[in-house]
Amino acid sequence: MSTNPDPDTASAIADQAIGGLANGLETVAIPGPSIVPERIRAAMNRPMPDIYAGDLVDASDTVFAGLPGLVRSPEAQPFVVIGNGHAAWQMAICNTLSRGDTVLACESGRFAVAWGEQAAVSGVKSETLPGRDDGPVDPAALQARLADDRDHEIKAVLVVQTDTATSVRNDIPAIRAAIDAAGHPALLMVDCIASLGCEPYEMTGWGVDVTVAASQKGIMVPPGVAFVWAGPKALEAYHRADLRVGYLDWGPRIDPEVHYYLYAGTPPVPHLYGLREALAMIAEEGLEARWHRHTRLAGAVWAAVGAWSTDGGIRLNIAEPAHRSTAVTTVLTGDIDSEELRRRCQTGAGVTLGSAIGGLGNHFRIGHMGHLNPPMLLGTLGTIEAALVSMGAPLGGSGVGAAAAHLGADFA
Repeated sequence: MSTNPDPDTASAIADQAIGGLANGLETVAIPGPSIVPERIRAAMNRPMPDIYAGDLVDASDTVFAGLPGLVRSPEAQPFVVIGNGHAAWQMAICNTLSRGDTVLACESGRFAVAWGEQAAVSGVKSETLPGRDDGPVDPAALQARLADDRDHEIKAVLVVQTDTATSVRNDIPAIRAAIDAAGHPALLMVDCIASLGCEPYEMTGWGVDVTVAASQKGIMVPPGVAFVWAGPKALEAYHRADLRVGYLDWGPRIDPEVHYYLYAGTPPVPHLYGLREALAMIAEEGLEARWHRHTRLAGAVWAAVGAWSTDGGIRLNIAEPAHRSTAVTTVLTGDIDSEELRRRCQTGAGVTLGSAIGGLGNHFRIGHMGHLNPPMLLGTLGTIEAALVSMGAPLGGSGVGAAAAHLGADFA
């Protein structure tokens, strides 16, 4: 009797074996929520405490003491809101603006424009400064538009440091310089949801009036908490704003008699313990060292994509290195079916890549933010390369080899 299975059985066994490769720890390489370190998960996994005294109050004090350092702004007033990044958008808008005010959303992808659209629902006029999906905001175009606004109807300029859809990194100091060159009093509001803790950011040094961020990306804590930092000019604008709503109102949250009012009610208990641990981990590594690590890991991704690149195939969405995010990379795939590539990575190896968003055509996104090291990243890149090979996709060379060579320079 033959020991060789019939072709149908052999195919079934092969399919089962391929599926079996995905067993083990899953790798989620999307641009947020990012990987939550074991230390943070352990810190969050505890019984509910007294919310008015004791260790939770200590955790809250530690979090609020550490938040200004994340944005390099000792004088900025931090606020914590239970919600995602959109909640931070809303808090920033309603505490600084009035009905009929205009905001200028600087397009460089999807999210600054979406912020402006959300503001418009609240009774604010939203105007978009047109931009590109493959490059940053043009400071000259911003300066020209603000110079035309002689009556200063524009009250705030909205921009993202990193757009999660396009993976562009905007030059925030250049945007501040454009506002100043136009002699315009508009607030500069910067969304750092995708970039905080990953990319250099200096709120005070760069002249930013409002910064917004969230817990689930570079900060390494599960989604559910967002942050707003208000500079002196924004706090002054608060007193003129007529969009204020009870839950998001800054007033009762500034120097409250009890911690309860820092959160407009019951605090986000597990998140506070997680945030305290996250801030400790960031301090242990050092913010500058953390920025360097993200730069090196991002460079490995760029090296891999560069090696894979061919005409009509794989290429980076952002061509100029200075304008690329070090937290997320958008990879255009040309004629290669990006959704099939994602499917093969996920079902074949347990690696989840970021999906296509924003109308860029075939593309996927690699999140390389937060709790990440070379073995984790090289595993993701190796899986992508294996999936591309399995699809018969055209490749210029080994991206894994290029990424390894890039990272190996740090091993000496």
